[in-house]
Amino acid sequence: MDISDLAKRIAAGERRALARAITLVESGRADHRTQATALLNALPKDQQALRIGLSGTPGVGKSTFIEAFGMMLVGLGLRVAVLAVDPSSARSGGSILGDKTRMDRLSREAAAFIRPSPSQTHLGGVARRTREAVALCEAARFDVVLIETVGVGQSETVVAQMSDLFLLLLAPAGGDELQGVKRGIMEMADMILINKADGDLKPAATRTCADYAGALRLLRKRPQDPAGFPKATMVSAMTDFGLDTTWDDIQTLMTWRRENGFFDQTRADQSRYWFEQDVRAALLAQLDTPDAKQLMSQLGSAVATGAMDPTAAAAQMLSAMAVDLGLARVDPASDSP
Repeated sequence: MDISDLAKRIAAGERRALARAITLVESGRADHRTQATALLNALPKDQQALRIGLSGTPGVGKSTFIEAFGMMLVGLGLRVAVLAVDPSSARSGGSILGDKTRMDRLSREAAAFIRPSPSQTHLGGVARRTREAVALCEAARFDVVLIETVGVGQSETVVAQMSDLFLLLLAPAGGDELQGVKRGIMEMADMILINKADGDLKPAATRTCADYAGALRLLRKRPQDPAGFPKATMVSAMTDFGLDTTWDDIQTLMTWRRENGFFDQTRADQSRYWFEQDVRAALLAQLDTPDAKQLMSQLGSAVATGAMDPTAAAAQMLSAMAVDLGLARVDPASDSP
């Protein structure tokens, strides 16, 4: 594969080259990982897209909202990329990857790009290589990158580590309004959008929006939020109600963060976070070597029969890995990092 040529084609905005590059970075093969690293280093770094993370419970209408919102952005002359993460089966490992069929209008737009990816075994609502896919979309000169998470619940906070803005979609009359003060995904949200605010659900959406607006006032104010944020508003992906207001609010928030230095600081903090995550992932990969697997099997059998305590077995395993890596001995029972 000609990495230099692929990088040039991505920078020229070729969708086929972008799709091929995302397939490359998502591959777990060692040779593909080497090529993916070279490709990411060869990409231009002069383009910054607005990264918008989006989560919500299953059935809340995330795909419908993204299509309606994306169509509005395309109508404004913007290029929009959608990275949708689908849950993978715990039994077969497969994913449906049907987001393009749910975004039929947007998928036909020349200024839009939709890429579904399997979550595989990665937790946090996003795929293992979603961050690299975002970088590829930025290099391809997209103005907005929408990152749709799996949609499983309150633990989907990893997307906040790769986005500039985090939207949380909720359904009207969805249940206990005290969910609004729970730690986790709620306190990570920059805006809460009550979807399906149309027809018979409009009154329920109004009440739900008021409940969450009150709940947000109980959360501790974050330094990166101007007055009035985070906020709860109503939208309807079916009638396009509230979409323009949502875009105006997004621009207001991002302009304030840029002017006050929070945008650049957040990007820097995210880069450090992903550096540490890649180091941890590389260390975990050491467990896949034949020697490590053999030792793990031996120690696992000893723990299963009661011959060794799990903590002592873990200490022996980590010490063996530390010797192989030329590091100091690691004691899992220690409180030190």
